[in-house]
Amino acid sequence: MFKTIKAVVVLVWYLISSRKELKLVKKLDEAGDVEGRDSYVVPRVLSWGKMCINKLGSTVEVHGEENIPQDTAVVFIANHQGLMDIPLLLGFIEKSKAFVAKIEILKVPVLSGWMKMMQCTFLDRKDRRQSVEAMAKATEKIKEGYSLVIFPEGTRSRGGPVAEFKQGSFKLAFRSGVPIVPVTIDGTWRMYEEKKHFASTHIKLTIHPAIPTAGLSREEQGLIPPQVQKIVESALTPDSFRK
Repeated sequence: MFKTIKAVVVLVWYLISSRKELKLVKKLDEAGDVEGRDSYVVPRVLSWGKMCINKLGSTVEVHGEENIPQDTAVVFIANHQGLMDIPLLLGFIEKSKAFVAKIEILKVPVLSGWMKMMQCTFLDRKDRRQSVEAMAKATEKIKEGYSLVIFPEGTRSRGGPVAEFKQGSFKLAFRSGVPIVPVTIDGTWRMYEEKKHFASTHIKLTIHPAIPTAGLSREEQGLIPPQVQKIVESALTPDSFRK
């Protein structure tokens, strides 16, 4: 319970203390200073992600960061174990990245502001037209050089087996023609989902070799989702799941 209270306090404190910085970042954005905005946002987001994991006493073992292409944006495709997956990926993968988030997050002060500056996409699953427009904007952001994280299971596994990867989740990579980087998350569900309160654990993060998507035929695209799921699952062991 103490760790849970500590995690909430850390998040609230960070959001409150970062309001002045966010105003500065917004001014840079409004002035069209994209380079200045991004150079301010990226290190702070990285620091926040690491802080969230480290403050809870968890440790992270990263393998394969050399597999991330540095000369292009990518779409990271990862399994989704728990609540702490996003801080993990933000803090322990050096390449800057954004997420596709539920539109309800726009109601959260400060947090939504930072996510906008990160170039996140907000999706209203109940509004098909908005969803299509949001995905089109996300594709353009990737083409502009902003990497994106997708959780193709659609929900957290919470220590259960990896659910089937939804083929629609791969469309952003196919439309933008950037490489897919499969990522295996192993252990975050033990940080919260296992006992319904925050706890420390050891997490293994495996970054696999990139898969090119440019110029693929429809038939070739159809083979990618199961291929990526197999790669992601290859770094998991029986100990990775809830008994």
